[in-house]
Amino acid sequence: MILYGQLLAAVKAVFHELPVGIEHSLRVLANAEQIMHHESLTCFERETVITVALLHDIGAVEAQRKYQSIAGHYQEQEGPAVARSILAELGYDKSQIDRCCFIIGHHHTPSKIDGLDFQIQWEADLLENIPYMKFADANACRDFMMGHFKTKIGSVLARQFYEAAYPD
Repeated sequence: MILYGQLLAAVKAVFHELPVGIEHSLRVLANAEQIMHHESLTCFERETVITVALLHDIGAVEAQRKYQSIAGHYQEQEGPAVARSILAELGYDKSQIDRCCFIIGHHHTPSKIDGLDFQIQWEADLLENIPYMKFADANACRDFMMGHFKTKIGSVLARQFYEAAYPD
């Protein structure tokens, strides 16, 4: 069971040094909720998506401290330990903690996507990151989106971005 208020407070406490982190996480959560609304998920998967949306970049603060960088591979490296500590303190069960930490530890590695919960997290985060990505041209952008968005609503949202970025 998600302890949303307590989880959000814990995430905000970690991100106090990097306020953009909580803002980004809340936008990713909104995207994830929009995508989930149109997908058939178990309660476990829904809880995982919500939890991971809030925690996916939780390693950024530690990465900045250790490596002076919040690069994705550092977030993947540092995030699971921070997330595991938060989730254990909140009383999440081991299977939920393990699943969340797996996704957090690979959230910049699409080859590791192994379920709908991870796919939704991937798409929800990608929707926030696409505006900052550089594409050679409209075809490269379209091909990228076609290769990464698998859910119906994620694909629709990606297409809306594409059409806004590359109007006829």
